[in-house]
Amino acid sequence: QMADPFLHDTRERSPYGCLGHEVQIEYLKAYICRPSFFTDKAVIVVHDELGWRFPDFRYIVDLMAGHGYTTICPDFFKGTEPWKPTDHWADFPDWLKAHDPTKVDKEADVVLKYLKEQCGAKKIGIVGFSWGGMAVHHLMLKNPQLTAGVSHYGIIRDSEERYSLLNPTFFIFGEKDHTISLDQIFLLEDKLKQYCKVPYKIKVYPGQVHGFAQLKPEDMKPDDKPYIEEARRDMIDWIKMFV
Repeated sequence: QMADPFLHDTRERSPYGCLGHEVQIEYLKAYICRPSFFTDKAVIVVHDELGWRFPDFRYIVDLMAGHGYTTICPDFFKGTEPWKPTDHWADFPDWLKAHDPTKVDKEADVVLKYLKEQCGAKKIGIVGFSWGGMAVHHLMLKNPQLTAGVSHYGIIRDSEERYSLLNPTFFIFGEKDHTISLDQIFLLEDKLKQYCKVPYKIKVYPGQVHGFAQLKPEDMKPDDKPYIEEARRDMIDWIKMFV
């Protein structure tokens, strides 16, 4: 019996009335929310393994839009099935092979083109969670069009070419995330010190498990709330500093 690798808090989420709407961009569906005024700044939100329709990510999109960014969450799974909390964890490695978070370059380019040509975006940041955190880490090594990134608890794969970030990147982790050990986080920090030429930041939030930073206010447990709110402020501050 394999332990649930994410320890996601998969209890029922409260319903969420979205502020944005869905759009079709070439072969991708996406959820977009715009601020009430024109802006040339945009943010891409990369969902986790639960997919682009999961209410937590629509909430994050709306939150970023409220801070003055055209914000979009594309379906990086391209219409294929997201992971479901009821699926068997023994099957997760196979699911992950079919949904590789380092094979998102084409989708990122499609969305970047849309943001620039249809939304007038000149500076574009990216934030991602879990699966999306891994995708953000990858894209910040590969795509110079992304001005800044925030990776939330993306599992760290150790290899030398994971450290030459192109633009400022912030890594958020939970102290009690049993998919990402503190040793891995310290190693990431060491390697970034050696190889990284741009601003970066790593922060570990006390007592927090995988998936903590995306919860909507009504789904937060009182003990976790201060850390979730701090992580969210930190994410927004990082984007505001660079995008």
